[in-house]
Amino acid sequence: MRIAYLLLTLLCLGRYTASAQNFSEKNLRKSVQYLASDKMKGRGTGTAEEAKAAEYLANAFKKMGLQPKGNNNTWFHDFGFTPNSNPHSAQPASAKPIMSRNVAAYLDNGAPYTIVIGAHYDHLGLGHDHNSLDPNPEGKIHNGADDNASGTAGVLELARYFSQNDRKESHNFLFLCFSGEELGLVGSKRFTEYPTIELDKVSFMVNLDMIGRLNPEKRILVGGVGTAPDFVPLLNRFSTGLSINKDSAGVGPSDHTSFYLKNIPVLFFFTGQHKDYHKPTDDTDLVNFPGMVQVLELVSGVVEALDKTPKLTFQETKSNKTDTPSFKVTLGIMPDYVWDQEGVHVDGVTDGRPAAKAGLKQGDVILGLGDYPVKNMQDYMQCLSKFEKGQSTTVKIRRGTADMTLPITF
Repeated sequence: MRIAYLLLTLLCLGRYTASAQNFSEKNLRKSVQYLASDKMKGRGTGTAEEAKAAEYLANAFKKMGLQPKGNNNTWFHDFGFTPNSNPHSAQPASAKPIMSRNVAAYLDNGAPYTIVIGAHYDHLGLGHDHNSLDPNPEGKIHNGADDNASGTAGVLELARYFSQNDRKESHNFLFLCFSGEELGLVGSKRFTEYPTIELDKVSFMVNLDMIGRLNPEKRILVGGVGTAPDFVPLLNRFSTGLSINKDSAGVGPSDHTSFYLKNIPVLFFFTGQHKDYHKPTDDTDLVNFPGMVQVLELVSGVVEALDKTPKLTFQETKSNKTDTPSFKVTLGIMPDYVWDQEGVHVDGVTDGRPAAKAGLKQGDVILGLGDYPVKNMQDYMQCLSKFEKGQSTTVKIRRGTADMTLPITF
């Protein structure tokens, strides 16, 4: 009944064509430029600069006429934690407790159920937390324009879009900006442990993380599509100029995981990793703002379609980690996680690692390792599990239109 209802809704909607006028590149640029400016010093969790970012977000929500939905009728959901007690953090055992805050804003439509739209606004600060991929990160500002000023700016624009339109949606909306994501999803976990709304009244959660680097092929990953039976039929019938790569898992390396673990359906929007990921070079001038508008058109269209359906039914999915083999070697590449063709597309190559020494370049497509073919990311990880450190083999790649085989040593 539910899927039939959704398909009927889609047929009534017809071919969805979003207007770029719904979202402002100017607004997006303004928010990303502020959050990712050098004066914000990388928005490290618990820092004075991150607190300034939280005030910026609260003021933006206030100007939209939204309601504060943090603790004690404020915009802020405060929490504290000790980094070394967090299994996802590489902080030293002597790390001091950190106080930080999520920012929460509510659009009350008088509805029985709520849609949560969130993104994390923290980043790596000055590279002291050991999460940077720069070889010498200490003291360098990690601006995090894509990760995740882009997603945070997207939440602000969606909040403006849903609060300033001339219609009344069938759900309430909770807009959440999380801190502590980079130290192990701490802020979203704390929110779901101590929520300011009833979680059983949440229909689904949308998470925006790194939506600022839409590539020329316009590929985007939408994760969590297996967490509710409604998601895949909707995305399969959705008319968009984007190439959507769907991942069913509800668990992943971002804040939607915290909601999935509370049995809430989730959708995760992500334009992919790149060579500037977790490096000081993740700057505003590399953000694709027209691409962000296209992503937000997709998100808003999906949300509007689901707004017309009853409360979604949660569906448990198999974690990607269950299928991931253990391996002792790596090539030293940054895979393109939104690649939807044969092989593994190389988004970046780390100097001094096996791939670089073998001559692999950004843009190559890995088609095989030794005697093992590589058709997708899972094949790639399975192949790596077959080799030991010091072992030599070959890597088959496609560079442009030419196939070649290179010797490689792990």
